[in-house]
Amino acid sequence: MDHNFRGSYTVAVTPFTDDLSDLDLSAWKSFLNWQLDIGVPGIIILGTTGEFLTISDNERNTFVESTVKHINKRIPVLVGTMNAHTPTAVRYSHEAEELGADGLMILPPYYYTPTHEEIFNYYRAICEKISLPIMLYNNPFTSNVDMPTALVAKLTKSFEQIRYIKEASMDAARVFDIIEATDGVMNVFAGERIVESYLMGAVGYVNPYGNYIPRASSRICDMIVAGRVNDAKKIQHKIDEMQEVIGKGHPTYGHQCYSKALARHAGYPVGDVRPPLTTFEELGNEGIERLKLLGSMMQQLDRLLDDLESKLAA
Repeated sequence: MDHNFRGSYTVAVTPFTDDLSDLDLSAWKSFLNWQLDIGVPGIIILGTTGEFLTISDNERNTFVESTVKHINKRIPVLVGTMNAHTPTAVRYSHEAEELGADGLMILPPYYYTPTHEEIFNYYRAICEKISLPIMLYNNPFTSNVDMPTALVAKLTKSFEQIRYIKEASMDAARVFDIIEATDGVMNVFAGERIVESYLMGAVGYVNPYGNYIPRASSRICDMIVAGRVNDAKKIQHKIDEMQEVIGKGHPTYGHQCYSKALARHAGYPVGDVRPPLTTFEELGNEGIERLKLLGSMMQQLDRLLDDLESKLAA
């Protein structure tokens, strides 16, 4: 398999029409062009941020096909193909490969709290049917299961497709442990704590902030790789401040709702979230006030980037 995923991959929203009844593919192409113009090195669709649980199978196929065709190999396209039902996850994975995806991001079976053996058999069933590189997605806060280092190492050793992991357990030391346990074979993408994860050996970042601040949230990884760790920390501090505002302003997975509102604020409207998630409109004046604050913070980030890049040029 010829692949070398690196850097900050936007884990993208899924664009819906105003009435939420359909995909908005025109808006999506504009959004993708923005990502390409910024220089985002890769994109991941149908992850948690992409509301993968709310779309139909027909929408899924249309969305994957449209994305792959529009990107046209300019950057890698990874597709979330997880499902609690193993045969469905296998089917989604095979369909994504047939439609031209460059890789897959796959959460373990959610809801059931599966055993390690059940998780292993789930990934084995997928690997038996596809040849694409797989990014494991370890997010115990949504899947209700934490894949420990030993299990990740066993999967890496057993299946050549499994060479990447989004590590979102909030334990940055896990990054180092996974790399050590797999003899450096596994490529770790941070799920959060970007700078700390890179210093522990991560090679990429699965980036929800790319939906509205792709310049800052992509350049942070470039700066770390270039040894500009202190500059990267300045960017991360600003991003953390934004996340604190979002976290206080919306229940549960609020970043999805705000990601779409902030994408619109940046000039790329992508609709709102589908039920059961609370829409941005339903937040009323509180959401509007927080959006103004977040918009100001976005401007601060741009000024910070301008300053950091001008110092480098000098």
